[in-house]
Amino acid sequence: MSELVTGDAVVLGLRLAKLPSRALALAIDLAVVGAAFVLVSIGLAIATATLDEAALAAVSVAAFLLVLVGGPIAVETLSHGRSLGKLACGLRVVRDDGGPIRFRHALVRGAMGVVEILMTFGVVACIASLVSARGRRLGDVFAGTLVVRERVPAGRAAAVPPPPPWLVGRFAGLDLSAVPESLWSAVRQYLTRMHQLDAQVGWSMAERLAGELAERTGVPTPEGVPAGAYLAAVVNERQARDARRGFVAAQDGAARGGPEGEAGRSVSGAPVGAVPFVGAAEAGTPLPAPGAEGGRVPPAATGFAPPA
Repeated sequence: MSELVTGDAVVLGLRLAKLPSRALALAIDLAVVGAAFVLVSIGLAIATATLDEAALAAVSVAAFLLVLVGGPIAVETLSHGRSLGKLACGLRVVRDDGGPIRFRHALVRGAMGVVEILMTFGVVACIASLVSARGRRLGDVFAGTLVVRERVPAGRAAAVPPPPPWLVGRFAGLDLSAVPESLWSAVRQYLTRMHQLDAQVGWSMAERLAGELAERTGVPTPEGVPAGAYLAAVVNERQARDARRGFVAAQDGAARGGPEGEAGRSVSGAPVGAVPFVGAAEAGTPLPAPGAEGGRVPPAATGFAPPA
């Protein structure tokens, strides 16, 4: 499944990392860096056995800065925010706007990490992460970065939310033939995870996707329509068209009486692929349901507010 990414190839359909997972990733990183520092120190002690105390102190400080500070900075820069611990825990460091971090971001995080992690044994970092609304430590605040989850537990596929009732059927005349499948996947990814995104990042992503979709269809985004609601309405229109095509194909197979006609019916006798609820939503009329007042069901909640 393709994932929703920015132009810099950073996944945005993700959740912010919590303190326990960050602490576990940090513990793994510290264990690796600590082991590397011990090995380097032993090697330097053997190689500099003939040096005086001042030279040994200078070499020790250089080894500390090189391994415990420079090592994590280099790893985060080269891996674009994925150290060994973060890779094991499915985490990644990104910029506030969702883009990949650069050297300056890793440098600020590493420099602040010396104070809030190494010198205070992680106490300052834990307190800052608990106080921050987005779980950021001081290094993230000064560097303008976030730690997000790259791996989301599988098994719960979220459905694309329906569009607002006032937008159903409004884009029936759009030509969707030029929209590539990759853009449809990105839009669906955004719609299913838009409530997990940071508000500013989600808004900018919706605006970008709506602009690309409008460019492909040749029709500008209607004024006064939120970008997220516009995306949901266009996706609903495409689903309605796919459902109609499937229904027509099943009806044709049944009319011919061939194998498709026999296999194209369910146990209840209804053609497989017929999705009556899509047609009802397209017409703006809710289906009657047993037990519903007046034989009508209330429209489903969409998560989109009507225009003022």
